[in-house]
Formats: sequence, C-alpha cells, structure tokens
Amino acid sequence: MNWKTIFRSLKNRDMQKRLGIVLALIVVYRFLAHIPVPLAEPTKLKEVIDSVVNASDFGGFLNLLSGGALASFSIVLVGLSPFITASIITQLLTKAIPKLEELHKDGESGRRKINQWTRIISVPLAIVQSIAFIYILRQTILAGNTAVLESTTAIEWIVAVLSMTVGAMLLMWLGELVTEQGIGNGISMMIFAGIISQLPSTLASLGTSLTDTSNGTLNVFNWFNVPVNPTALWVTVAITAASLMVLYLLVKINEAQRVITINYAKRVQGNSSYGGVKSILPIKLIAAGVIPVIFAVAFLSLPAFIGQVLKATGSAQYLELANNLITWFQAPQPGQFTGDTLTALIYPASYFGLVILFTYFYTGIVFNSNEIAENLQKQGGFIEGVRPGLQTEKYLSRTVNRLILFGSLVLGIIAVMPFLAEYIFAKFGVTGIQNLAIGGTGILIVVSVALESLRQINSRALMVTYDDYK
Repeated sequence: MNWKTIFRSLKNRDMQKRLGIVLALIVVYRFLAHIPVPLAEPTKLKEVIDSVVNASDFGGFLNLLSGGALASFSIVLVGLSPFITASIITQLLTKAIPKLEELHKDGESGRRKINQWTRIISVPLAIVQSIAFIYILRQTILAGNTAVLESTTAIEWIVAVLSMTVGAMLLMWLGELVTEQGIGNGISMMIFAGIISQLPSTLASLGTSLTDTSNGTLNVFNWFNVPVNPTALWVTVAITAASLMVLYLLVKINEAQRVITINYAKRVQGNSSYGGVKSILPIKLIAAGVIPVIFAVAFLSLPAFIGQVLKATGSAQYLELANNLITWFQAPQPGQFTGDTLTALIYPASYFGLVILFTYFYTGIVFNSNEIAENLQKQGGFIEGVRPGLQTEKYLSRTVNRLILFGSLVLGIIAVMPFLAEYIFAKFGVTGIQNLAIGGTGILIVVSVALESLRQINSRALMVTYDDYK
C-alpha cells in the first residue's frame, strides 16, 4: 500500500468528491438505522425490544450485523439480507442455466440485466422477511405479557411492512451508489459501517466490566491495589493479543498472491515490431475476499430465522423443530460447551463448511480461467512451458484450485477460531466471556472490507496522481 500516493491524491478534487459522497452515504445509512418503524410508541417499543435482544445470543448477533437497527426496530432492519440472498440465487442460476451464463459473458450489458433481475428478486424477499420480523417480534413481546403490539391493526401492519421493504431497497440503492464511486464494494462497506457503529457501545461495556470491583481489585506485587477487575483485565489482555494475531494473519492472507509470468510473442508488421515483452498475472490467495464470510453468515441465519417464525406461530406441532433449529443454527453461548458439546459444535462446523463452499463458489465467478485463457491467446500471450488455449485453462484452473484449497481452509479456521477460544475458556472454567464468536466474525468482516477498500483507494489514487510522475 503506497500511503504517500494516497495522501497526495487527497488534494485531487475528484478524489475528494468520491470520498465525500461515500462518507455522506454512510451517514445517511446510520441516520436511517435510527428511524423506527411506525408500529407503536417508539420509546416503549424500544424498551421492550432491548429486553428481547438481550435475552438471546441470536438477537445480539442480528443486532450486530444490522448495525443496531434491530434494537431500534429501524426501517432498515431487514438490511441487505434480501439483496444478498437474491445475489446468491441469481449467481447459482447463472451457473446452472446456459442462457444466463451466455448473458453474463456478453459484457457490461448482460451483467446489467442480471443485476436488474437481482434487484427485482430482492423486493419479494424483503416483503417476506419484513412480515416475518414483525410477526416474530409481536409474538415474542406478547409471550412476555407485554401489550405494546397487542392492538395493531391491518393498516399498521401494511405501513410497517411497506416501510421496512422500502428501507431495504433504499439501503440496497445506497450500497450501489457507494460501489459506483470506485473505492470499495458498497454492500460490504454498509455492513462494515454497521459493525463499526457498535464499537463505542462495546468499548463502554468493556470499560464497565473492567471498573467493576465488586469481586475484588488487582493486587500488584502485594504493594498496592489497582481499581480494576482482575478477571476482566486478563481476559481483555488475552482477547486483545489474540485479536492482534488474527489481524496480522488476516492482512497476510488478504495480501498473499501467486504471480504467474505472461510472455507475449514478438510480431513484426512493416518496420514496427510488437510484443516480445513480459507481464504478470497475479492470482490472490483469497480472490473472493470477504464475500464468502458474508454469504455464510447470511445463509446460516436462515434456519434460526425459520425456527423463530415457527416458534412464534405457537403451534405445538412444530415447537420441537423450531427449538432445534434455533439451538443448532445460532452462535453457541460459552455455557453450551460445558454441556452438550456435539450440539454446540453444529454451528461452528456448518460455518466452517459454508465458508469453504462459498469461497470456491464465488472465486469461480470472479476468476474465469476459460475467459482468461481465451484473452491471452487472442493477445498472443502465453505461460512459459504451457500451450495456449485448453492447456492454459487447465493450468490456471489447477493453480487457482490449489490456492483456494489452502486459502479457504485458513479463512474457515479464522472464522471458527473464536468458537475454539470459547470452548477452551469453558473447559478451564473461565467465565465472563460473552459474544466472543460474534466479535470474531465482526473482526473478520471489518478487516477484509477495510483491506479491499484500501486497495481500491490505492488504485484510484494512482490514477488521479498519474500526471505527477510524468
């Protein structure tokens, strides 16, 4: 990363405009996250929702990914989940249906049509999820003997569903506007902003636990006492050290790449000669970036979400299935590792497998070996010792598959590492560890998005400062 170039580019008007637009859009998103759904009196509704969110680990997880929109019952509560789900559907269909694959290869016009279909599919998904969220919340609140949403009318339901659907579409539009600025993926940056927005409250909770001296203070060499909680202090130090190690590992993995040398044949036309030069084809260790993690988290939230819907219906027929889905497919709490360990490992194992699966899936979309081999052959480029055409395609596919295998395994291990830490803490009887796995997922997304955005900012900075090097 060339920081001097990035700082120099900040003097450029175009760069200032792009960064200003992105920051303004993120501010608008955070503003929308605090506009409540018009369903009940906001203050009373927020108090009840806070108790519901804090009552389960699943509620805290959804609140983290929604950037606090769940706790506020905001109009952007549904968030980017419909668009992410629609993207997975359209990308699967693109691989499964030959006509869609041809459309995808048509270039910008074909991809624009596929993106338009993705937006269209997002609308019914947003409506369904909005109805489900309101229904689950209403049934959960009524089950707690609170009459906040007891007398909601059909008109109020329609207005609430409509506002949440519009909020989801507005958030999708904001994400696309961010992407158009060319300094980062808009969808990823919105999720990034939502997670970062929870940092002040996390630090405040950490400060509260450190200053809670009800169970004693830290004694330093029997000389004096420091007014901090000893257990909380050492746990914080351990988590901080582990986080720094994970950060370092994530940066190395995101920056790692395999460089393939491309030779171009020398051609002579008249008195001029062309080619005869070498270039490189860099292949990243994790070409899919943070998308596999986001897809895996979104996919894993569906079974627990379905379980919440079934449980909210109050039907005894589906109660056992609903409880199993909620138990199996939500981030396990530390206490579960001391009980039924097998059940507690279902979520981490599924998470690990989905990260690997989506890494392979998305890399196949962003890195097309057949297309690259064809382009090299048309331009007279070849890899030394490899025949152009089919052999080049096989060589690139084999190289990418080896990189994906290692990269996806490492990415999966980092994703489940917080669960492993919780398991170790639980086995040794260390208490007070809460939501460590959720924090690990947040760190994974934040670091990956930050690195990708910095990489695109660096590329944009090189473009706007090109004249300075003439």
